[in-house]
Amino acid sequence: MISVSESKLPIINMEDLKPGTESWNMTSHKVRQALEEYGCFMTIYGGFSQEAMKEVYDALKTLFDLPVETKIKNTSNKPFHGYLGPFRSRPLYESLGIECATSYDNVQSFTNLMWPSGNENFSKTMHSYANMISELEHMVRKMVFESDGVEKYYESYNESMAPLLRVMKYRPAKADESNMGSVTHTDKHFLTILNQNPVDGLEVQIKDDEEMVKVEYLPSSFVVMATDIFMAWSNGKLRSPRHRVVMNGQEDRYSIALFTFKNGAVEIPEEFVDDEHPPRFKPFDHFKFLEYYAKNPIYTDERTIKMFCGV
Repeated sequence: MISVSESKLPIINMEDLKPGTESWNMTSHKVRQALEEYGCFMTIYGGFSQEAMKEVYDALKTLFDLPVETKIKNTSNKPFHGYLGPFRSRPLYESLGIECATSYDNVQSFTNLMWPSGNENFSKTMHSYANMISELEHMVRKMVFESDGVEKYYESYNESMAPLLRVMKYRPAKADESNMGSVTHTDKHFLTILNQNPVDGLEVQIKDDEEMVKVEYLPSSFVVMATDIFMAWSNGKLRSPRHRVVMNGQEDRYSIALFTFKNGAVEIPEEFVDDEHPPRFKPFDHFKFLEYYAKNPIYTDERTIKMFCGV
């Protein structure tokens, strides 16, 4: 039985699990069930202590306190991978991306860009966090592949995944501004693992045509969310939930997410296709889809992937 919090998101404990054990298999079923029914869940995962998480958010505050002239140096030739600053439709939001942050050299390169004189504490903190959260991402993806009977594809997908650590800040709204931190959207990555500080704001639509529910802060918890890409890969079995950030208080909200991207083609496993379940999406390139979305921002939700490669 999956427990449900006051915010109606399932809560799944993923601590101390070993592949092949009964507890692993039972949890795998719960993970797949949650992503199919809700598109997301909260997980308790003790890979980082509360003290370590405090260091992460202290480091984020230091980063976002840097001048804009410094932060805009965070660039990338991939859409949505570099610095994203406030603009008319989301004046409260800004974020930066660290590509392949599981590599210390990559984190160090980002750090040196922000602090030419160096900031070893930032590098160590972000690198440790990236590796911890990457382990959780691997676990979730492995559980879904195994539970769906397509584990034979896991290693090839694992080798082709490119992680992006994205750090985000939402400031409180001024009197004449909308309090919408980010508009309602679905994620365009393969899988999202999100942690947030105690300032609430994330809201998720866990059922189609229902109102958004607030995701309440829980210590040592992470929000795991399926995406448009994961939905397409599963031939629509997994749900890509719409969500947004609404700022109602007077404190800054910080969050940190691991987004994964698939190099090469995303294809529906043949096991998901039969006469009753014909293919709903054509094979597609993940990064070409991102380029399409960047140039055609007509919709922010799952309709974009259907326009791009829907059958």
